[in-house]
Amino acid sequence: MTAAAEPTIWDRSRLGITVGTVVLIFLAAIESLAVTTVMPIVARDLDGEALFAVAFSATISTGVIGMVAVGAWSDRSGPRAPLYTAVALFAAGLLVSGFSSDMHTFILGRLIQGLGAGGQTVALYVVVARVYPPQLHGRIFAAYAAAWVVPSMIGPFLAGAVTEYLHWRWTFLGVAVLTAAAFALVVSRLRGVSLDADAGSDADGVADAAEPPRGGIALRMLLAVLVAAGAVTVGLAADAPAAAGGPIALAAVLVIGFSLLPLLPKGTLRAVSGLPSTILMRGIVAGAFFAAEAYVPKLLIDRFGFSPTVAGLALTLAAIGWSGASAVQGRYGDRLGSARITWIAVLLMLTGVAGLLFVSALGADPWIVILAWGLAGAGMGLLYPRLTVLTLAYSTTANEGFNSAALSIFEASGSAVTIALAGLGFALLPVLGTGYLTVYLLAGVLLLISLVPGLRMGDGAGTAVSAEGAPR
Repeated sequence: MTAAAEPTIWDRSRLGITVGTVVLIFLAAIESLAVTTVMPIVARDLDGEALFAVAFSATISTGVIGMVAVGAWSDRSGPRAPLYTAVALFAAGLLVSGFSSDMHTFILGRLIQGLGAGGQTVALYVVVARVYPPQLHGRIFAAYAAAWVVPSMIGPFLAGAVTEYLHWRWTFLGVAVLTAAAFALVVSRLRGVSLDADAGSDADGVADAAEPPRGGIALRMLLAVLVAAGAVTVGLAADAPAAAGGPIALAAVLVIGFSLLPLLPKGTLRAVSGLPSTILMRGIVAGAFFAAEAYVPKLLIDRFGFSPTVAGLALTLAAIGWSGASAVQGRYGDRLGSARITWIAVLLMLTGVAGLLFVSALGADPWIVILAWGLAGAGMGLLYPRLTVLTLAYSTTANEGFNSAALSIFEASGSAVTIALAGLGFALLPVLGTGYLTVYLLAGVLLLISLVPGLRMGDGAGTAVSAEGAPR
């Protein structure tokens, strides 16, 4: 008798699901990176410079709502309907943005798209748990990770070329068409496949935890909506009269802060050592990096006349730096330790931001921007995976779900709020005659502040964190 072949993610029974879901991840990654490259052109065409930052923060903000809603929906009734709804929302948002005739309609599309993008990711993870045996989970998630690597290398350049030689609308409409094709493949392959939990047990035969109470889910949904609404309000404040924009933004930030507290480990906003500082670090550095990055192509296109294709090279080089440094962290992270990684990573990112400040203030050679942002990407690549590792190291089976969600939620919230504040500063608080300096100074200040939680994270070993990691 011959031994049965080991199962793979490419088996005939799973091939269509594997290909379809990997393509969905690939297209979401392409679109996410493409927007940063084409947004200067979009804002100019739609006369929406004041709302430039909202186009970024809107999608990130509603993504938090999508994550919470689809997670609860999937737990209650399986991932099929949540996945189909999320992909439909993602594609609908792309179509609305692609056909928009004004900036407000464009942003509406981005809000819808964010709901779908956030929900799609969660739903796909549940599909993996229901379709693939545990020994294949690592392989399918590796395939999903690879689906992000290639877009990070070619996405900005490809988006620039599409915008330059066709039209920026095709960076949205084209992805919508391809998403529909990939979605059709997934639907056809999932037809007849059971996505129900196996007799209320996980893959190891351990009984699932009790379903969260309705009040708990309702509260988390309400808080996610408040966070999203607050982040969008901060961005919209840039379009308000100067005297009103500041107070509106301040009130929105306070609402966000209070709404986030129950979604985070105790002590997060006070930079308590261990897990709280790890999660706080993630939100601060993500906000600083992505807020600055949103204005990198805009600086090159608007100030120096670069084509979208060439401007996208800055993001490509940052992606290469990120990938390379992530590999270094994976191999030498434990040897370096969290404190050393923090110093090196923050220094690399500060060097990148300093390059942006130098060019925007003095009109120096714009190619410095591309090189500098490559260094900033390396800093993020070195630090980013370390934060995920630490979060899991500080978690127990009783709170790893809450802690992982807190990491994602605070990253999204920190990014959305900082990008919105950067947009407000760009529009209302120009320094030395240019809003770019305001944006990059904000990023630099946040990176300096990040040293406080960064040096209090610890290395995740031998620290009792169960009390700190519990929700309040």
